[in-house]
Amino acid sequence: MNLAQHLLRAAKADPYAPALLKGLTPVADYGRLAVTVASLAASLQQRLGLAKGDRVALLMKNAPDYVACLYACWHAGLVAVPINAKLHPREVAFILDNSGVAVVFVTEDMAGVASEALALGAGKPRIIEIGSAEHRGLERTDGIAIADVAITDPAWIFYTSGTTGRPKGAVLSHRNLLAMALNYLAEINPIVPGEALLHAAPMSHGSGLYMVPHVFGMGAQIIPESGRFEPDEILELTAKRDGISFFAAPTMVRRLTVAAKAAGASAPGLKTIIYGGGPMYVADCKAALSAFGPKLAQIYGQGETPMTITYLPKSKHVDSGHPRHEEHLASVGIAQGVVQVRTVDEAGRDVAPGEIGEIIVRGDTVMSGYWQNPEATANTLRDGWLYTGDMGAFDADGFLTLKDRSKDVIISGGTNIYPREVEEVLLRHEAVAEVSVIGRPHPEWGEEVVAVVVPVAGKTVTRDELDQICNAWIARFKRPKHYYLTGELPKNSYGKIVKTELRTLLSESSTHLAPMD
Repeated sequence: MNLAQHLLRAAKADPYAPALLKGLTPVADYGRLAVTVASLAASLQQRLGLAKGDRVALLMKNAPDYVACLYACWHAGLVAVPINAKLHPREVAFILDNSGVAVVFVTEDMAGVASEALALGAGKPRIIEIGSAEHRGLERTDGIAIADVAITDPAWIFYTSGTTGRPKGAVLSHRNLLAMALNYLAEINPIVPGEALLHAAPMSHGSGLYMVPHVFGMGAQIIPESGRFEPDEILELTAKRDGISFFAAPTMVRRLTVAAKAAGASAPGLKTIIYGGGPMYVADCKAALSAFGPKLAQIYGQGETPMTITYLPKSKHVDSGHPRHEEHLASVGIAQGVVQVRTVDEAGRDVAPGEIGEIIVRGDTVMSGYWQNPEATANTLRDGWLYTGDMGAFDADGFLTLKDRSKDVIISGGTNIYPREVEEVLLRHEAVAEVSVIGRPHPEWGEEVVAVVVPVAGKTVTRDELDQICNAWIARFKRPKHYYLTGELPKNSYGKIVKTELRTLLSESSTHLAPMD
C-alpha cells in the first residue's frame, strides 16, 4: 500500500478539486498535481537514477512544491527525509550524511545552507533548487506508474533532536502514516472534500505529517503567502474562506488569540486548531475558546509515533459542566484509538492511577526503529513497546497528564531543544569548566533556554563569546536566551547535577547565580 495512492484516487474522483493554494490563490487542482507528481517521480528514477528505497531530502521552507516533492518520493518508491529549515548547516550535514540521501530538494533560501552542509562532509547528494530550470525540467518528463511498495516499507525518516548531540532518524513506514491518518480522520478532525489544511507550522514536522489525512480526505493544502505563521494573515484567511484547519504549537495559539482580540476578529472560517508540541496553560486554552469557540483539539505524540499517543477532543474542551473540567484541560487527554498507552515503573510494571510512570506506547503508528542506530532502537523499543522517556500519570478516567520529561527536553515555541546538545557546544569554550542548560517558563514561548556556567578558575568568559560559539555549531533557536555564572552547580551524592534545585535557584533570584550582561 503506497500512500501516493490517495493522491491518484483524488485525481480520478475529482480532478478539478482544489489541491494546492498559495494564500487564497489556486496553484493546482488534483488532476494537475497528480500529473506533476508522476512526472517528477519518473525523473527521480529515470534521469537521476534513484532506486526503490533510496532517500531524498526536503530542505525546504513551506511552499506549494513541498507537497509535490513529498508525494513524488512515495510515487517512485523512495523515502522522504524532511529536514527542519531552522537547523544549523552542521546539523543538516549530519542528517544528510547519516541518511545517505541521493538528492536534496531545496527552496531558494535554503540553497546556501545545503551547499555549506556539503562542504562540511555531507556526502555528495545532488542539490535541486525549487523553481529552477532543472527542477521544472524534471516535472516535464512523462509520468510513470506508481511504485509497488510493501505497507511496512519506509516512507519518511523523521529526525529528532539528539539527547547526546546527534539526532536520531525515526523510520516511519507507509503503515505508520496510514494509521496516523485514519485515526486523525476518525477522532481528531474528520474532513470532507473542499476543506483545507493551512500550513502555518513547518511542513517538515507536524503540519507536513497532517498532509496525509488531508490528501486521503481530498482536502486542499494552503500555504500562507508569508510561508510561515503570521497571526494577522491567518485571521484574514479565515475571514475569507471556510473549512480551514491547522496544526499549531501552544505558543502559536496564544499569539493568534491575542491578535484576534486586538483586532476584534472571530475567524469564522476556522474549523479546527490542532495543537500540540508542549503543554497549553489552562488560562490560554480558555482564552482561545473564548475567542474562537469550540474549535480546539489537542494531540500528544512524538516523532517515533507521529502525532499519535493521546488526544483531547473538541467536546472535552467545552465540557465545562464536568467536575474535573479544568483538570482535563490541563491534561493531554485520553489514548488515541489506534494505540495502547500505559504508564510504568522502572521494571515495566503498570503504575496505579494518580501515580507517575514512564509513558509507553504500542500500535501501528509506532516506528520500526531508528535509522542505522540499533543501540538506540533497542533502548527505545522493548517487547513491542515504545518507551517515550516522558513521565506522566493517568487519572481514574483515563486522562493522561504530563508530569516531567525524563530526557530534560525543553519545548520552546513548540520545538524540542535538548539541553545536552547545547551543553556540549558551550563546553567547547576553553573558559567553561561546567555548564547546565535548563528550560525556564516563558509567557509567550512556553519555555526559554537558560545556561548556568561555571568558569575555569582564573579565566573569564563573556556572553558574546558563548553566543558566537553557539552560532557556529547549532541552530539559532537553540541558543540560550540568558546566561548565569556560578562557582558550582548543585549536585547529588553521585555527582549528578540536580536540575530541579538549579531551577529553584533561578526562580528565587539566588545570589549564587550572577547574570551575564
